[in-house]
Amino acid sequence: MKRMGMMIGIRADQIEEYNRIHAAIWPEVAAVISACNITNYTIFLKQPENILFGYWEYVGEDYSADSAKLAASPAMKRWWAVTDPMQEPVATRKGGEWWAMMEENFHMD
Repeated sequence: MKRMGMMIGIRADQIEEYNRIHAAIWPEVAAVISACNITNYTIFLKQPENILFGYWEYVGEDYSADSAKLAASPAMKRWWAVTDPMQEPVATRKGGEWWAMMEENFHMD
């Protein structure tokens, strides 16, 4: 299992809508996330900075293949078409990233 963290900004005028759609995530989106070996997926919001922090646990064996499967999913493409305009990527993200991935620094069970 690999713990993964990421961050992105969110437009202040989109927070209410972002919260609303995540409270009723589309079943096909939840299904493809699970099918790609992602569990314990959580998103936190920090205000007033309007930063989202995402966390999940990857339980598969081929993250690259599962990431490609997720990105190719028609359900995820439709979901991202709705959510991406609400977000503001951070300037320091690496090439190819939308959410800026973070390095695990500490963990304690």
